[in-house]
Amino acid sequence: MVYGYAALGLVILLLAGDALVKGAVNVSLRMGIPALIVSLTIVAFGTSAPELLISIKAALDNAPGIALGNVVGSNTANVLLVLGVPGLITIMHTSQCDTRSSYVQMMGATLVFIALAFRGVFDMVAGIGLLALLVVILGGQVRAALRHRAKGDVDEDLEDPEGADPDMPWWKIGLFLALGLIGLPLGADLLVDSAEEIARMYGVPDAVIGLTLVALGTSLPELATTVMAAIRRQADVAIGNVIGSNLFNLLAIIGVASLIAPIRVGPGFLQFDLWVMLGASALLMPFVFFGRDIGRGWGVLLSGLYVSYVVIVLT
Repeated sequence: MVYGYAALGLVILLLAGDALVKGAVNVSLRMGIPALIVSLTIVAFGTSAPELLISIKAALDNAPGIALGNVVGSNTANVLLVLGVPGLITIMHTSQCDTRSSYVQMMGATLVFIALAFRGVFDMVAGIGLLALLVVILGGQVRAALRHRAKGDVDEDLEDPEGADPDMPWWKIGLFLALGLIGLPLGADLLVDSAEEIARMYGVPDAVIGLTLVALGTSLPELATTVMAAIRRQADVAIGNVIGSNLFNLLAIIGVASLIAPIRVGPGFLQFDLWVMLGASALLMPFVFFGRDIGRGWGVLLSGLYVSYVVIVLT
């Protein structure tokens, strides 16, 4: 039964997160906020809402392993699994991708995150630091996007944010917002409580459940998006999706959650999991800087590394 509750919580989280994005996007556009800004901020935060609510709930429940494992495990899965599985299906040509700047930002954020982790706790000081770095990065992205638009070089995705519907009536917008705001905490409660129960059933630390079950579940939207991007030959979307998700996981989710409740860092994270996350992030370098295609060989390697990591964590 506990697995059913965990699955139900995950489904509610994903559906509520999607509803919140649709509602927030359309409210913002109706209020006159430019679509460009909506795409770079509101959509990005909205799609990270499930992970954010999980980490907040876990931190308040004194389950820091789930709060931190959700982020560290998701970032590892985003590289190894989310790029590995599409590589098994089709070849992603990365030579035309220009994600170098975003990748450098992600690696910098990863190093800052690891350095703060060695303080032993993500508290208010760490949270403010992470959120300040996020503001700096977002500000740079907004300025760069505005320069591109001024030159007439506009990314179509920025002009058509996810969930945008100019004809959506106000009652429907309100319904989406209500479903998102009600569903997110409900789904987080179900999933975190179920994860804690599963950890007790098997006598394993909550960090193990956070790094595997919870992290894998919250990475499913990124996996679905990347598979579709790979099939459509949109390698830039696939890699950009992974980099953007990892950046927000590190800075926004732990940044906000640590302002609400301190998140202790267990020794396992410092000795192993954070370095696996860093190593997985470094594996993006051949694709970002050297235009290496992600084909079946890379797909087997990345997916195999992820399976090996999960086996090590579980044993």
